[in-house]
Amino acid sequence: MQLNTWSRQTILLGLLPALSVCLGAGSASLTGRELAPELERGGYVILMRHAESPGMPPDAAQAEPENIKHERQLDQTGRASARAMGDAFRHLRIPVGQVLSSPTYRALETARLAQFPAPETFEELGDTGKSINPDLTGTRGAWLRSRVARLPKAGTNTVIITHYPNISDAFAGDAKDLAEGEALVFRPDGRGAAVLVARVKIEDWPKLAAAP
Repeated sequence: MQLNTWSRQTILLGLLPALSVCLGAGSASLTGRELAPELERGGYVILMRHAESPGMPPDAAQAEPENIKHERQLDQTGRASARAMGDAFRHLRIPVGQVLSSPTYRALETARLAQFPAPETFEELGDTGKSINPDLTGTRGAWLRSRVARLPKAGTNTVIITHYPNISDAFAGDAKDLAEGEALVFRPDGRGAAVLVARVKIEDWPKLAAAP
């Protein structure tokens, strides 16, 4: 499936001062507040980059006890934002069903601190030095697009946690400048494609939960 078969409608969440949204031509205008009720009903795929992590792995003294391989791990901001995101999901009653994750520590830590269901790991979502050596075959991008297009279990949303190079391979311009912890929200159509409906920074989930 070629990327140009995907709809490129994008919600821009301008959470301050108003939860403003801009959709593509011919689409109904929404407000950011309407995103939460949609997610509450389920049927969406939330594709996110892991929460904030330093670029280098910690030394042995600074590694989390569970981080036995001394991989990159979340920093204080990343840990706090992952917890706050999970709290916001529960406050907004956003049901999370299947969780797919990179096998890296920082991705699994994001899922754990958000208190998402136990994730299933996939090598295709992992980090194999692609930031230095991009996947020129497009294999990972095609795999990720196929997973995003799968309908979640009824009444739930699927969460996928991975790394920027994988998301960029799959969605190119839609992922430009995607920050750590930021998510692209897709609505699968049940026919092998999906519509991009939102782009949400990790710090904006609590703001959405706190909105009147």
